[in-house]
Amino acid sequence: MRTHSIVLGSIFVLLFNFVTTTVRAADQVAVDEATKAADRWLKLVDNGDYKQSWMTASTIFKNAVTEAQWARQVGSVRKPLGALVSRKLKSAQYATSLPGAPDGKYVVIQYDSVFQNKSAAVETVTPMLDKDGQWRVSGYFIR
Repeated sequence: MRTHSIVLGSIFVLLFNFVTTTVRAADQVAVDEATKAADRWLKLVDNGDYKQSWMTASTIFKNAVTEAQWARQVGSVRKPLGALVSRKLKSAQYATSLPGAPDGKYVVIQYDSVFQNKSAAVETVTPMLDKDGQWRVSGYFIR
């Protein structure tokens, strides 16, 4: 009986490790895809193409702010900073729930950024897996 318990316990540990590793791998794929989407989107914002950044944002983003509101808001924050000098990935974390947002698949990404008129900034970009299966930005914040 003891051998039977040890075998079952070993199978459980192996199964748990397999499931945990598989979940972590899936989360990492999501992080990688979301980060690529965020980088493409940030280039639009960096180039002042606020219309296209709104057009390529998530459904939730576009439902929360009109194109004109977005252009005013992001322009009033980004223009005084000047041109982007550098941006370095600080962190990227997968999440399925965020405060004030519906449950879904998100990646919260932070970049250490340097702008012409601001030597140290943290940009937070939050892509989400949109209804069509594409990663799109659902939130953007600079501090």
